[in-house]
Amino acid sequence: MSEYQARDSNPEGGETAAVRPLPARLPRREVILTMAGVMLAVFLGSIDQTVVSTAMPRIIADLGGLDRYTWVTTAYLISSTVMMPIVGRLTDMYGRKWFYVVGLLVFLLGSILSGISGNLTQLILFRAFQGIGGGIMMASAFIVVGDLFAPAERGKYQGIVTAVFGLSSIIGPTLGGFITDNLSWHWIFYVNLPLGIPVVFLFIRYFPSLPVAGTRARVDALGLMTLVLSIVPLMLGLSWGGVQYEWYSPQVVGALGGGVLMAMVFVLVESRVEQPIMPLGIFRNRVVGVSVSANFFIGFGMFGGIIFIPLFFQGVLGSSATASGSFLTPMMLGVVAGSIASGQAVSRLGGHYRYQSLLGLGLMALGIYLLSRMGAETSYTRAVFNIVLTGLGLGTALPLFLIAVQNAVPYGLMGVATSSVQFFRQVGGTLGLAVLGAIMANRFAAVVGETLPAAVREALPPDALAQLTSNPQALTDPDALAALQEILGQSGSQGAALVEQLMQSLQDSLANALSDVFLLAFAAVMVGFVLTLSLSEVPLRKTYQFEDDDAGSL
Repeated sequence: MSEYQARDSNPEGGETAAVRPLPARLPRREVILTMAGVMLAVFLGSIDQTVVSTAMPRIIADLGGLDRYTWVTTAYLISSTVMMPIVGRLTDMYGRKWFYVVGLLVFLLGSILSGISGNLTQLILFRAFQGIGGGIMMASAFIVVGDLFAPAERGKYQGIVTAVFGLSSIIGPTLGGFITDNLSWHWIFYVNLPLGIPVVFLFIRYFPSLPVAGTRARVDALGLMTLVLSIVPLMLGLSWGGVQYEWYSPQVVGALGGGVLMAMVFVLVESRVEQPIMPLGIFRNRVVGVSVSANFFIGFGMFGGIIFIPLFFQGVLGSSATASGSFLTPMMLGVVAGSIASGQAVSRLGGHYRYQSLLGLGLMALGIYLLSRMGAETSYTRAVFNIVLTGLGLGTALPLFLIAVQNAVPYGLMGVATSSVQFFRQVGGTLGLAVLGAIMANRFAAVVGETLPAAVREALPPDALAQLTSNPQALTDPDALAALQEILGQSGSQGAALVEQLMQSLQDSLANALSDVFLLAFAAVMVGFVLTLSLSEVPLRKTYQFEDDDAGSL
């Protein structure tokens, strides 16, 4: 039987009698060109975040709006996250090709509009629009691998696609800095065009128009609307809390409360419609339910670890801002190596995705735990070893859950199931950033208040002391450090000693706070590890699975 065939099956992967072939196996050249386009599109969508982050100081200097610094990133993140479950389901119903093409075109149009923005408000709005295209591209990438290859072969290619994410994180900051310094910040958006336009034509020409296995039906408009109205307020509240507004502010409480309320309405709506935008039945499938739950906690720990590692290098070990960012490179190289090796292994060594996932999560948890044990006396060699171990475990685990889910559901639900795993990992990461950021700030303030020497406390004005306990800015900003040195220098001959005591207290306090952050991230990954213990290991099929009846039910 050809690799490109479909077999009816139940949700747990067991086969029934009916077998019907898909079109003849795609020519090797067509598969290679399609995969090349997918990887280029993934690279464009994933590198966009790191490139923009590097250019943000220059953008703010040009457009103003420092109070909305994070909104440029938040707008893209929210719109792309919202699109993931939506586009997953719609491509199940109407096919992948033209959704992917439209996603690319929206992303490129958003790039043009972002590049010509005349003020920060325009840039925020256009980045949200660009995020719609980015969400379609990111959600579709792993689904397309499922279209091109049978489950037993997908691991090799899912691992490669995951590796592209790691590579973009390595290249992005350097590329963003180079473009901003040598051209202008506008070109960090325009550079997408010469890369993206050929991909559009590549997809139009070579992307296969595979048969739609899902049931074509009227779009669940009410479900779609309530899904958006639940995700957007929740992510806004999590992004605002402790950054833009206080956690107990009306804005944050209202956003989170409204999001939770609409999420309950969404579940009620989806449980009653005939063709839901997110079929709740897929979560009763044990493989899907475990994978989605585990990825929520993996995202919580993953995002926390990645975001706070540069702060440790810069604030505790005293690296420069540029050097501290470059220390993420070994971690991402670990992600690349782990994802490629893991994908090859699951396809070549019998498809034991459960055991490999546990191995990856175990390595990731060990790496994060070792991060929590670091302090000001930690050597660079040891710190780099810890982050490489974390990245290796992360890269090993990530592709496997997608393979497991795609293997466990009917082909007609592969899109929504795949995008659900990505969606919940993204939501877990957003929650992780909010919670871990709040813990770091509160813990830092508490430890500084307890350990700051009395002589330093007396020498600092009340406003400078209050600012210091709420933000370790002197450890990361040379201007802030110079201002403190000037203030303490007024204490005469004791000034230099007071500065040294202050810096030591700040470093120890930040190391203590980050230790708590990494410990909580470790606990989150361990929850994912425990959940993965119950992951059913269904043998990876060498054929596709269809349900000839209603693919919307399990």
